Amino acid sequence: MTTLVGASGGLWMLLALGLLITVTGLPVWALLIGVASAFAGMGLTAGSIDLSILVALPMRIVGLLEYDLLQALPLYVFVGVLLQHLTVADRLFSSCERLFSCSGAGASLAALGVGALIAPMNGSVASSSALLARLVVPRLGRIKAAEATALISVSATIGVVVPPSLVLILLGDAMLRAHTEASNLPGFVLGSQRMINTRDVFNAALVPALCVLVLWALVAWWRARAVRDEPAQRASAPPSGRQSLLSLLVVLTIVVLLGSVFAGKLYAVEAAATGCVLLVLGALVSRALSWTQWRLVLGDTLALSGALFALLVGATTFSLIFRLLGTDRWIAELLLNSDWSPHATAALVLLAVALCAWVLDAFEMIFVVIPIVAPPLIAMLGDAQQTAVLLLLVLQLSFLIPPMGYAVLIARSRAGLGAVAIAALLRALLPFVAVQCVVTALVFLQPSLVHRLDATSPALSETLPMSDQDIEQQMRDMAQQVDPADAAPGRPKLAE
Repeated sequence: MTTLVGASGGLWMLLALGLLITVTGLPVWALLIGVASAFAGMGLTAGSIDLSILVALPMRIVGLLEYDLLQALPLYVFVGVLLQHLTVADRLFSSCERLFSCSGAGASLAALGVGALIAPMNGSVASSSALLARLVVPRLGRIKAAEATALISVSATIGVVVPPSLVLILLGDAMLRAHTEASNLPGFVLGSQRMINTRDVFNAALVPALCVLVLWALVAWWRARAVRDEPAQRASAPPSGRQSLLSLLVVLTIVVLLGSVFAGKLYAVEAAATGCVLLVLGALVSRALSWTQWRLVLGDTLALSGALFALLVGATTFSLIFRLLGTDRWIAELLLNSDWSPHATAALVLLAVALCAWVLDAFEMIFVVIPIVAPPLIAMLGDAQQTAVLLLLVLQLSFLIPPMGYAVLIARSRAGLGAVAIAALLRALLPFVAVQCVVTALVFLQPSLVHRLDATSPALSETLPMSDQDIEQQMRDMAQQVDPADAAPGRPKLAE
């Protein structure tokens, strides 16, 4: 038991969590809480965990759920679910397909275009995959099933790196905290770099994201050069003038909302709420949805939002026990004192992140794994923005590696293309994965690539989160109060 609750105990927690996820099939949030509770009980028995900190855990969770940032989460989910039921995306796809038809790769480029426009507002890879599978598959003509699955997979992951998506918003919050923790590590020098915020992550991710998107478009065009858009399985009538005008208005609205968030004119919550209101008004005016469909939309939104909040609560509980065991500090010391060079050690850590992302989705990675590895990564690379972009690119890359990659799994299950051989799918994905590897290597070797937009955007509020030591001390103080119900969470709200 001493080994299980010692400094390396967190690794046993991660191992137990991974095995249970693979074997049981239970919800990840339940396994996070269950594993954390089991190790907390062993830690209390061995005397390595202070009971007063665990008593204050509910107050920490309440404080966490009061973040303004988390208000955007159900709004993004609602937009994603509503887009799957409305015909807005269909009309947008038809217009993009007509626009790119002269290239001979209309459907392929339209899939990437719709992914780039809608994925940042869509909320998740799963939601984007479901939407794109419905739109793309009937229009791909004679494109092989493996290539169609690959196209849907890569299009669905665009929202991972194109700001201001929900993944980037949550990662920006995690990186703000990780940068603060990295500044407390021995030997770390902040220098002229200030603590990053979500806008810094947006600025850093945009240029690499555009590189990936442009190169993927070239790959899609090259793939389709020999197979022109043959008659599709379902005839796609040219959009009318009214539909074209509507598509243009939708594109302009999306660009204005996303651009306003990126430029700092709107918070992500405001942009998501505006998008929700516009979609609801459009659906009501056009009577596009019946009451039964509205109930399905609201029910799916509640279910997905509840699952994400449950995952966040489970990850908070898990990470607290992980840190109380001292595993985070043990890992940081092990990495920073490695005999390898900092860049070689950082590359090894990124490989470990890629292996984790191969079996976990983006939200599980951001809530569970990235808070552990990001602080030592920042200390080794000396650049928090470079670290954030590398983590994003590695996540996106892992989602595209069959058979376990998250985007590939969702695309294969939702596309309805039948069984696709893994070897054929690997060949179809290979050019896209090669592009991803090249861009990731460039960001790793040339950090200046993520700083192209630093000078063009004013900084947002630089309110810093508290360090783990401050959090633990505050929880001890709360636990010692006579009336814990009067204790305020006391943690500052994070700027988006």
